[in-house]
Amino acid sequence: MITEPVKGFRDFTGEEARKRDKIMQIIKGMFEIYGFEPAETPIVEYEEFAKGENVADQAVRDLFRLQDRGKRNLALRYEFTFQLKRIANNKKLPYKRYQIGYNFRDEPIRPGRTRQFIQGDADIVGSTIRDEAENFQILKKILDELKIEFKIYINNRKLLNEIMEKEGIKSENVKDVIKEVDKLDKLDEKEVYENLKKFRAEKVLSIFKKPASFFKKYNSYKEIEELKKYCKIYRVDVEFRPFLARGFSYYNGTVFEVWSKKLDVAICGGGSFLINRIQSTGISLGMEPIFLLAQVNPDNIDYLVISIGQDEKSIGLTEKIREKGKKAMMLSGKISKSLEYANANGIQYVIFLGEEEAKKKKLKLRDMKTGKECMLSLKSLMLRIKKPSLLRFGFSFLA
Repeated sequence: MITEPVKGFRDFTGEEARKRDKIMQIIKGMFEIYGFEPAETPIVEYEEFAKGENVADQAVRDLFRLQDRGKRNLALRYEFTFQLKRIANNKKLPYKRYQIGYNFRDEPIRPGRTRQFIQGDADIVGSTIRDEAENFQILKKILDELKIEFKIYINNRKLLNEIMEKEGIKSENVKDVIKEVDKLDKLDEKEVYENLKKFRAEKVLSIFKKPASFFKKYNSYKEIEELKKYCKIYRVDVEFRPFLARGFSYYNGTVFEVWSKKLDVAICGGGSFLINRIQSTGISLGMEPIFLLAQVNPDNIDYLVISIGQDEKSIGLTEKIREKGKKAMMLSGKISKSLEYANANGIQYVIFLGEEEAKKKKLKLRDMKTGKECMLSLKSLMLRIKKPSLLRFGFSFLA
């Protein structure tokens, strides 16, 4: 029996799992501060619904397909946006929802790209350009909190379509030409040029090398200027990238990508689109590269209570610490093994409760980082957990 995870899938435990969870809590908290409500949707959908009208999109081609016992053609969820068609029905506008969870794509793997991956999406059904700029502010606050260096690139699909029309690109080739142009940040320019020749569209390449001022002659550039105006109000720096298109063909206005300077990959992306004929916009965080880049310390257990023949009292003490909102656990047995456990799991504070402590109605507290110890009463411990400013020993009891 093969017990290893399937290629493109993996397990997460211990400190790594705690770090991932903390990152998701930071993102969730930011979404909720900005008025987004949570939503949950099924991982399994009918294949026809999942594919929608975007069957040519790469992500759709990478669907994991399956059948149930009734021989129905099903698919694993590959993104959250298409499910908005169902859950946004009859909602009061603007409908702001966020979702953080697993999606699946049968695609090549590389650092930061797996076949089972977590996305964090926030979408607004019934949106304006101001909402788009505010979404950028959300991303900025999240990435600043996670200490990730980034750059936001913006463009507009209307502008791309207008350029294609003015350059006389055949309507049946427009999607393919835009798809090739979008590869300018991934492929060598000569390769893109050769790909465009297949559609007799190589002449458009020179346009996308022009400065931003060149594009002011296009009517659709006004939306980019308006977006930049709001970005300035929200104090978010963005850079116009005229060839940016994004991989989904449903975008109908602003598109953007957030690039990591360290990994040189897009860690967030999104744009504007129609949901049930209503103008909408959304952001999507690629959690796997964010997990690699984020500089956060995982939330470890706050206190370890070591029972030395005093299980009943130790159980009561552990519960009192938990009632204060702190993470606590209890171990009994060999002290050396318990201390090894505390070190291995990054637990900073250890409380010893044995016969001597029980007689004196005191507790022995050790800071595992400094090695300092002190004797204190239960009441004193509870006060210090609640009010760290009362400490007299030079270290905090709050993680």
